[in-house]
Amino acid sequence: MENTSLKGKCIVVGVTGGIAAYKICTLVSLLKKSGAEARVVMTENARRFVAPLTFETLSGNPVITDTFAEKPEWEVEHIALAKRADLVIVAPATANFIGKYANGIADDFLTTTILAMTCPVLVAPAMNTAMLNHTAVRANLNVLRGRGVHVVKPETGRLACGDEGEGRCPEPETLVQAIINCLNKAQLGDSGQWSAVSGQLNAQVKDKDDYDGKTVLITAGGTREDIDRVRYIGNYSSGKMGAALAEAAIKRGARVIYIYGAVNVMPRADNNCDLCCELIPVKSTVEMRDAVMKNLERADYIVMAAAPADYRVERPYDTKIKSESLTLKLIKNPDIAAEAGAKKGGRKLAIFAAETGDPVPAAVEKLNKKNADLCVANDVTREGAGFGTDTNIATFVFRDGRNEPLPMMTKRELADILLDRVHEK
Repeated sequence: MENTSLKGKCIVVGVTGGIAAYKICTLVSLLKKSGAEARVVMTENARRFVAPLTFETLSGNPVITDTFAEKPEWEVEHIALAKRADLVIVAPATANFIGKYANGIADDFLTTTILAMTCPVLVAPAMNTAMLNHTAVRANLNVLRGRGVHVVKPETGRLACGDEGEGRCPEPETLVQAIINCLNKAQLGDSGQWSAVSGQLNAQVKDKDDYDGKTVLITAGGTREDIDRVRYIGNYSSGKMGAALAEAAIKRGARVIYIYGAVNVMPRADNNCDLCCELIPVKSTVEMRDAVMKNLERADYIVMAAAPADYRVERPYDTKIKSESLTLKLIKNPDIAAEAGAKKGGRKLAIFAAETGDPVPAAVEKLNKKNADLCVANDVTREGAGFGTDTNIATFVFRDGRNEPLPMMTKRELADILLDRVHEK
């Protein structure tokens, strides 16, 4: 049965050299049954797992594997295919391909073609868990996300190597759903860089779409300041409020830039959350400040839900401290919210004031000092509020002098109300 959203679409399927290449046979078959024109591009290593003839039979089109092959139906092959495509998906995407793509290396037909693409691009990483979590691979994926490439989150389960963990290539049906949602969103006329939605999230369970096409920068969690190689200064922030905000924003159609420090939880919004949530991990307050300022101009809304450390050690020790007593000289960290407020322009800025006692006076002071539009004030000593809880008791304080006290509610419920208020004109 054809899916009308795919009928007549030219989908380029890039296949790299991973064991999950066999799954892509089913993906191509599903695309063909949905009325799409599937054009398969294979790397040389991909041919070691699946024969090109298999994809040619399933797609009904010749498979391209060689940049210099003579094929009279194409002009300059990689340019012609790039112009013709409505979307390209690379699955499985190996660490090698991800690294080359992130660094602009074009040494085969697939990388040459994808660098010429102006259509939406989906990448489905598939590899061993340790490889996926390697700093270099994570950094390369973040580079791609920052350029508007949509990364389909790998699944968790038993891997080909026998290990258990994250790194499995998503099932073909999941990949088809990601393609459909990406195409549907692109047709709404967005800028292109933020054109994807996550899996079935927006299409089927979204109650509002008021953040559709918007980008929300959210900070979450606490930061850590080194004392020595084994100790740090930190706080009790769990990151639950930030995660709730990200989930709420994604559900309402937003693209999220999620800058997070030490957290106990991460946003969860369907299997393809990576399609619409760019994750940027940081450690210290200075690192968080740098990440916020680097990405500020890409955001339409800024929500500072993190609890960055106010001070850092002037000179952290290089080795573990073993003395009987210790005196530390602390210096002030940058005020991230104040810097963001000074440079926000027409963007809306929401901040938090976690206090012990009546939080409203401090919230009013923070609003003015940081040039924020809304401050979420709460007394962390109250039962059901504060760090690490699933609920909160907050008062919204606005620049125009209004206060809006709220009853105890879940942080997820509070997140939606905050997004309502921030979105109000």
